[in-house]
Parts: sequence; structure tokens; C-alpha cells
Amino acid sequence: MERKKIKNIDSHKIFLIIIDLVGIAAGSMIAAFAIEEFLVPCTILDGGIVGISIMINNKLGVPLGVLTVVLNIPFLLIGAKKIGKKFIVKAAFAMIVFSVFLEIFEPMGSMTSDYLLAVCFGGVILGIGVGLVIRFGGCLDGTETVAILLNKSFKLPVGQTVLIFNIVIFVVAGFIFGFDRAMYSLLTYFITSKVLDIVESGLEQTKAAMIITNDSEEISHQIYKRLGRTVTIMEGEGLVSGKKVVLYCVLTRFEIHELKEIIKEIDSSAFIAISDVSEIIGTHVKKTSRLTEEKISQTEKKQTL
Repeated sequence: MERKKIKNIDSHKIFLIIIDLVGIAAGSMIAAFAIEEFLVPCTILDGGIVGISIMINNKLGVPLGVLTVVLNIPFLLIGAKKIGKKFIVKAAFAMIVFSVFLEIFEPMGSMTSDYLLAVCFGGVILGIGVGLVIRFGGCLDGTETVAILLNKSFKLPVGQTVLIFNIVIFVVAGFIFGFDRAMYSLLTYFITSKVLDIVESGLEQTKAAMIITNDSEEISHQIYKRLGRTVTIMEGEGLVSGKKVVLYCVLTRFEIHELKEIIKEIDSSAFIAISDVSEIIGTHVKKTSRLTEEKISQTEKKQTL
């Protein structure tokens, strides 16, 4: 039995690894398509090593696919010693696939010569590609590994570090190709970043609701019954109002309206604070268990007595 369990666990891990690699490969291919078919023909730069590679490719004619691999190697070697091997392997795989598809898409004609269309569609498609790579645990740019290392050593925010790198690259590009190209590149970067966030975190943006009420049992029961969401119940004390019960619940933005309706029906005087949640770790968002069902049934019994 134990051997079977070990085999099942191993096969499950292998399956997950394959899914990750397929997702990374798909994202790398989409990103390469955006670079070669929208950005490069209009001399619009991406950030990081890819942006530097586009500049060198434009001036010296060195193949873009070769440049992205060669320039990223030092960053991978540095990161291999201080960042997890799993991340580095996935990053290397993503960069190799990305470089191969850059060479495949390079002979094809550009999708458009209009700069605004190239910025909009190139930025969106690039964001989808990079978002998929990151979502499945990969990385396309060596500057991100440097940003992660700086974050570990000096606590510098990864996002801000990457942004500073890219602004420097865009300023240099402005002197080489003209500042109109630099501004187009910066606009593309912001579009890509926004789309990347959507792809990475999902379309269902998660919200957190904090409810201060005197009818905690009934509200939590209805939230679970109608939304299928579990609720954390905490004790609080107001400066003026005294002791209160605080409910904390994580849900999607599409469920906010129903939550408001539940609270209006039960306790119209309840105080509600709704905020964005950037990331969730664990399985507490939507869970049905025997223990929860028992608590719900107990609450229903109390209400009928």
C-alpha cells in the first residue's frame, strides 16, 4: 500500500511538472510572437535583457534569439547559487523556448506598421505570454533574478527594482532611437504589466470583507449557505460602542453584491469594510467540511428553538 501511495504521489508530481512546463512553453511562445511580430518591426522595446537585446540586434544585426540566451546566462549562473534550483531550471527552460520561437517568428512579416496598434496589441499579447510564464513558475528575464537577489539581501521591492532597470533602458533607447520610441516602449511596458497582473492572479479578483455586527451567527450562516464561503469570527471592542463581533470573509468581486444583500436583510446597521487581496495561500477561501456542516446545523437548531 505504501509503495502504491509513493507511486501515486510521484506520478502526481510528474504530472504537475509537465503542466508547468507546457504552460511555460505556451507563454514563452506567445511572448516571442508579440516581440517579433509587433514590437521589433516598429523599434519598440521590451524591458530588461530583452530590451537590451533588441537594441544590440538593431545596431549590430546579431540574432535576437541568440542574444537573449547569451545575455541571460550570467544572471542564471548568479541566481543558481542563491535562488532555488527549481526556479532556475524553469527560468532556463522558459528562456530557451522563448529564444527558439524568436528565431522561428523572425522571418515572418510584421502584423502592423502602425505604432499605436503595435503598442496596444503587442503589449497585451506580451502581457499574456509573460503572465503565463510567471504563473507556472518560470521567468523570461535575468533582471528579475537580480531583483529577487537584491530583495533578499537589501529588502528592496522586486517590482520597483525591475521598474528602475527598465526606465534606465528606456532612457538609453531614447538617445539611440529617439524619445518617441522610448515613450512608446514605456507605454507598452505599462500595458504589459497590467495584463500580466490579470493573467497571473486570474480574472476573478479576490476581495476581503470585514463585517462588524451584532448578528454574527446569522450573517455567517447565510454567507456560507448562499455563497459557500467560510467566515472567521473574531472578538473586538469599539471605543464607543463596546464589545463587538468581527467577521472576516474572503470572496470574489462578483459575490460582493450578494454579501451586501445578506447584511441588509439581517443587520442594516452593520459596518462593512471591503478591500483587495493580492494573493491567497491555503484552501480557506471556499471549503465544505463535516465540521462546518455540523456548526451550520447547530446554528439552525438554535434558531428554531
